[in-house]
Amino acid sequence: MNKAWRSIILLGLISLLLAALAFGCAQKAPTPPTTATIPAGEPDPAVWGKVYPDQYASYLKQKEMTKGNSKYGGSVPESHLKEAPVQVKLFAGYPFSEDYNEERGHVWALEDVTKTQRVGPKTISSCWNCKSPNVPPLIEKMGDSFWSTPFDQLKDQIKHPIACADCHDAQTNALKITRVTLLDALKTRGVDPAKLSRQEMRTMVCAQCHVEYYFRPEDKRVTYPWKYGLKMDDAEKLYEEINFKDWDHKESGAPMLKAQHPDYELFSTGVHAANGVACADCHMPYIKQGTSKISSHQIQSPLNSLSQSCQTCHKQSEQYLKDQVIGTQDQVFKTKVSLEKALSDAIDAINTASKNPNAKAEMMTQARTLHRKSQWRWDYISAENSMGFHSPKEALRVLGEGIDLARQAQLTANLAVGTAAGGTANPDAGKTPGAGTSVDAAGPGAAPKQQ
Repeated sequence: MNKAWRSIILLGLISLLLAALAFGCAQKAPTPPTTATIPAGEPDPAVWGKVYPDQYASYLKQKEMTKGNSKYGGSVPESHLKEAPVQVKLFAGYPFSEDYNEERGHVWALEDVTKTQRVGPKTISSCWNCKSPNVPPLIEKMGDSFWSTPFDQLKDQIKHPIACADCHDAQTNALKITRVTLLDALKTRGVDPAKLSRQEMRTMVCAQCHVEYYFRPEDKRVTYPWKYGLKMDDAEKLYEEINFKDWDHKESGAPMLKAQHPDYELFSTGVHAANGVACADCHMPYIKQGTSKISSHQIQSPLNSLSQSCQTCHKQSEQYLKDQVIGTQDQVFKTKVSLEKALSDAIDAINTASKNPNAKAEMMTQARTLHRKSQWRWDYISAENSMGFHSPKEALRVLGEGIDLARQAQLTANLAVGTAAGGTANPDAGKTPGAGTSVDAAGPGAAPKQQ
């Protein structure tokens, strides 16, 4: 009897299970959630964030203003002029003597460029070039008239700070060069962008903006001085060839050059670049966000993510690696400060000598040329964002040359009025190996680089 009941119960359970399965199979499968898409040319990062929420959340972390583990740099808008008042003197007669702050993250690009005192009534739209994904469509629409259009005239059409569309294709998410200025520069160097590997593109999308540039005199188009190569000397050679200047120094009267932020150029001379490391490997390392592995879009100093940025290749402790980076930067910083002192002395000597009616004109011209060349070297490393770590050997070479040239400028100015203790002017002053003779003044129409 018990066996019979057990059989009946078992058959009943089997019947119920089969009925449930049959009912389930008769129902429609659940409708999958709608997949968001990104319209072609969409500049708003929030729209991209619907498709890539983890990357977007990471991108928004750029709003945090902190120095983190950085001793030099960070994203706190501290004044370089308050930190080093001598820079007011070095930039005398140029807007950087009035307002020069540490850069913040990409999300602050529009706020920072519209609020800086360096932007004025004469500022042109070339200064928008690297500030927004709204720029490439405007250039496509306006052509070369974009560059010389007054800055404020396009203000209402530029609505989003640096974001996803500056580096990615909306349909495929592939890395993409969106700046015609970089495409121009690559063409100058004989590089076919279509043949760049993905690893190379992880650097080239950064090289769209983290570079030295000038405004081409004839149309104010943003141009990278890569005709002769990527080194400081190569840019200087081009500037001398086209008789370019950014401004006349208010105290020395020298025709000056203003470096921008030659991060890519200095990095290209360093050991990491030589070993195939990309900008993104260190500044946008792979991280775990929720259950996903993504490339960090916070974009910050590798010192704030040592385990992801450095220890994937270097097996030493985080403290050791941090000490190595900061120790190298300390050495570059100390040399940079020495050059600032030498420049200040050179400016004083030239300024004093220029007030003497008996000063020898040829020697004064030579002293001003030396000032121009020396300060260009200082600014090239000072304006670069790694405090020399991208290429320490090259940074120290450039600064060392600058110190020598600054002291030559000081001596030459003193000799011009006979105040130096003996000696004669160096007949090769104003020259650097392989660079030829420096120019003394810029040609007409040269436009200042204000950003």
